[in-house]
Amino acid sequence: MSETKSTCPYCGVGCGVIIEHDATRITGVRGDPAHPANCGRLCTKGGTLHLTMTPQALAQRLAYPTLHGQHVSWDAALDHAADTFAKTIAEHGPDSVAFYLSGQLLTEDYYVFNKLGKGLIGTNNVDTNSRLCMSSAVAGYKATLGADAPPCSYEDIDHTDCLLIAGSNTAWAHPVLFRRIEDARKARAEMKLIVVDPRRTDTAEAADLHLAILPGTDIALYHAMLHVLLWEDLIDIDYIAAHTEGFAELKAIVRDYTPAMAADICGVKADDIITAARWFGQSPTALSLYCQGLNQSSHGTDNNAAIIHLHLATGKIGKPGCGPLSLTGQPNAMGGREVGGLANLISAHRDMANPEHRAEVAKLWGVADVPSQPGLTAVELFEAVGRGEIKALWIVCTNPAQSLPDLTNVHAALAQCPFVVVQEVSAQTDTTAFADLLLPAAGWGEKDGTVTNSERCISRSRAAVPPPGEARADWQIAVDFARRLEARLTAARPEPVDGSGQSLFPYESVEAIFNEHRISTVGRDLDIGGLSYSLLESTGPQQWPFPAGASAGTLRLYGDGMFPTVSGKAKFKAVQHRPTAEVTDARMPLHLNSGRLRDQWHGMSRTGIVPRLFAHAPEPLLEMHPRDMERRGIKDGDLVTLKGKRGALHVRAAASATLRPAQTFMPMHWGGQFMNSRGVNTLTPAATDPVSRQPELKHAAVQVEKFAIGWQLVAMCRDDVGTLHGALQTWLARFDYATLTLSGRENNVVILRAWGGADTPLPAPEMLAELTTAMSLDGPQALAFNDTKRGIVKRALIEGDRLAGALLCNETRATEWLTDLITRGGSAQELRKWIFAPLAAPPSSGPARGRIICNCFDVSEAEIKADIAAGMNLPALQEKRQCGTSCGSCLPELRRMLATSTP
Repeated sequence: MSETKSTCPYCGVGCGVIIEHDATRITGVRGDPAHPANCGRLCTKGGTLHLTMTPQALAQRLAYPTLHGQHVSWDAALDHAADTFAKTIAEHGPDSVAFYLSGQLLTEDYYVFNKLGKGLIGTNNVDTNSRLCMSSAVAGYKATLGADAPPCSYEDIDHTDCLLIAGSNTAWAHPVLFRRIEDARKARAEMKLIVVDPRRTDTAEAADLHLAILPGTDIALYHAMLHVLLWEDLIDIDYIAAHTEGFAELKAIVRDYTPAMAADICGVKADDIITAARWFGQSPTALSLYCQGLNQSSHGTDNNAAIIHLHLATGKIGKPGCGPLSLTGQPNAMGGREVGGLANLISAHRDMANPEHRAEVAKLWGVADVPSQPGLTAVELFEAVGRGEIKALWIVCTNPAQSLPDLTNVHAALAQCPFVVVQEVSAQTDTTAFADLLLPAAGWGEKDGTVTNSERCISRSRAAVPPPGEARADWQIAVDFARRLEARLTAARPEPVDGSGQSLFPYESVEAIFNEHRISTVGRDLDIGGLSYSLLESTGPQQWPFPAGASAGTLRLYGDGMFPTVSGKAKFKAVQHRPTAEVTDARMPLHLNSGRLRDQWHGMSRTGIVPRLFAHAPEPLLEMHPRDMERRGIKDGDLVTLKGKRGALHVRAAASATLRPAQTFMPMHWGGQFMNSRGVNTLTPAATDPVSRQPELKHAAVQVEKFAIGWQLVAMCRDDVGTLHGALQTWLARFDYATLTLSGRENNVVILRAWGGADTPLPAPEMLAELTTAMSLDGPQALAFNDTKRGIVKRALIEGDRLAGALLCNETRATEWLTDLITRGGSAQELRKWIFAPLAAPPSSGPARGRIICNCFDVSEAEIKADIAAGMNLPALQEKRQCGTSCGSCLPELRRMLATSTP
C-alpha cells in the first residue's frame, strides 16, 4: 500500500487529501493535516472520494474512444476530429469552431486548450462552465479593485470581528470552510456573523443576524448599509481620499437608499439593516464571503461591486480580518481564469482589448497574433450552435445539457450541431448522449497538475493510480489533437504558423506546460515566477503572487493601498438596484430559487455513483412554504407540476420552514440521469449580466399545481456490478414521473420510483413484466403477489435468506423496510409472510430509520430523535453515536434538531 498527496476535486475550498492506494486501485482517502486549506478536515463528499473509484464505480467510466457509438483507436478518433475541425475551419472560418471547458480541469489542461483555440486556430471561442458561477466575481473585482485577484486568505476568518456571508449556504456548499468559521466564533465570542440569504439555510440559522432579503435585492441592501455608514460617520474618509475614486457619484446614489426605502425593496426590517451596517462599520475588522447568490444574476457584476464598496468605504481591505472574498464554486475555476480560460480573457489576466497584451501572448506562443474580438460566452455559444454558426464543438469535463439555462433550447442546439466532441470521465451524462465522438479522460487520482483555490493558493494535484482502459489525461488529449490539427492547418497555409516549423505544442510533460504558464505571469498581478513543481513539492501549497526571489506566497493583497488600475486607486462603481430579469406575475406568482445540497455535487456524475451520498437527500424535492401548499391543496410528499415560462417538470413537494411565502427552492443536482426531466434549469431564463455574461440561474417565475396520480411504483435491486443504474435510465421516460437513486453503504442498491397519472390507475401488465425482467426479479427464487382488484403488485427476490430485490406497485408503505433489508442485511423470513398479505403493514420491529443525518457514522434521523427524547444533549449524542465528530457537516442540523425538540 502507498500514499499520495493530492487535492479534492469538489468545491473551491481546495482541500488537501492523502490518497491510500495500491498499484492499481484507490482504497481510501483522508484529509491532509499539512494542507493550509483544510488542516486535515474533509466534508462528506471529500471523505468518500475513494468510493468513486470502486469496481462498481469504475464500471460506469468512459474507458475507450467511441465514434458514432463504435469503439475506435485513439489515432482514428483524433485523426477524425482533426480532419473535421480542419475542414470546418477551411470552409467556415476559425469562429465556426468552439471549445467549452470546465472549472474541474487542472490549470495545465486549461492552458493547452486556451492556446489551441486562441493561438493555433485563431478563435476566442474558448469558454468554460466557470462562466455560470464565477464570471460576475471576476468582473466585480476588475471593476472595483482593478484585477481578478481575491485580496483575502482563509486565515482572515480567524481574525475578523464581523463576518458577512452573502448568497452562500457555506455550511453545505463549502463545509470545511464553515468548520473554520465555527472555530473562529468559538475562539472569539465577540465576533458577529451576518448572513444575507432569502432562505433560512443551515448557514443562516447559525447567524447572529439573518437578513432574509427578497431574491435579487442585494444592491438595495448594501446601498442602504452604506447610507447608514455615511449617516453615522462610520466611513474612513482618509482612506477614500487617498486610495479610491468615484465615491462622490456613488454617494449621490446611496443618499436615496434609506433603511426604510431598502426595507420595502428587500422585505426585511429597517432596524436590521441599521444593525448590520453598525456591526460592519463599528467592528475593527470586517470580512465578507459570497458566492452564487450574488453572481448568478442579470446584474451580478453590480452585486459584487456593491458589497466591495462597503470595504472600500470603511478601509477594511488589505488588513488581517478584512476584505471581500469570493468563494469559488469549482476546484480550479481560479486556475482557469489565471490562464485566460474565458472567451474574453487571455493568459495571465491580460486584457484581450489591449494590443500590447495580445502582442505579449502572441510572442510567447510564437504566433502572428491573437484575435482581438472576444469569443462567445457560454450562453451565447450555445445560442450560436442553435443558429448553426458553430459547426464543430468540443466539450471537456462538463455537462452543459444539464447545467446551462433554458435547457430546451440547449438540447435542440446540441442535437443539430454537425460535430460534437465530448471529453469526459463518465460514460453517461445528459451531454454524452449528443456526442459524435466520445473521448475518455483521466479523472481525480489519475493525473498530475496544479489547481488554485478561492484564496489564490496553488496546490499540486497528483496521480495515484493509472486511469481505466485507454483513458488519458486531458492535457495529453489536447496536445495530441493540437499537433494533428496543426499539421493540417500548416499544410493549408503558405508558411508554418510561427514561421519556424516548430510545433506550438512541444510539451512532453505536464510540468513543461506549467513552466510556460509561469513565464507568462512574470510581471503580472499573479506573478508566479518564483514557483516550480519542485518548490511546491518541498514547501507545500503557495498563494500567488510568488515572484522570483520570494520565500513565501502572498497572504493578502492591497495592504499598501495601491491597486492595479491606471490611477493606482480602487474605484467605486455607480450602480443602481434593478429587479431580476424575470419577475413573478398573476400567471407565474411563485419565485423559484435553486442551489446545492450538502452531499451532492453539480450534475452528480461523480457523487451520483456513491450510494451513501443519497442517504441525506434521496430524491429531488421542491421546497415550498406551507401556506402556498395549503392554498393549492398540496400535502407534504405530493407529486406536483412545476411550470415556468420555458417548460414544466414533475417533482414531489416538501413543506419547508426555511422559505417565506411565494418562494420555492429546488436543488440543482438532478438531471436526466436521475429523473425523467432535464432538471431545474429547464425553467431558468437565458438572461445574462451585460458585463460578465453570467446567466441568472438563481431566479425564475413559476407556478405549482398538484398532479393527480393514479398509481405509484417502487423497484429496487442490489447492483454488485455497477451497471444497473445505467441500464435503467431508459425506463425514466416511460413514466409520468420517475427518479433513479441509490442506497446502501457496503452494497449498491438501485431504486426506481415511478408515478402514473389518474388516467392510468395501474401500469400495463406487460410493462411490469418487462421491468421485473430488467431488474432480474423474475428468477426461480422470486416471490410474487398480484391483487388485481386492488391493483397491488409485489415482487421479492430472495437469495438464501437475504433480500436482493423487490418491486411494489400501489402498496409502497414497506419501501424503507425493504431498502433496509437489502442494504443492511437481515433475515427475509418475515418478508415471506408479508408478501402474500394484501395491504399489510411492513413487519418492522421499530420505526423507519428515516434520513441519514451523519453520513460519516451512518446515524439516522430516527436514532437522533430518540436520543434527544431521552434527554441527550450534543456532547452526549457525539459520545454515543460519534455524529458530528468527523467531517462536521451534520453539526448544523444536529443543533437545529436539539433546538427545536420539545422539552
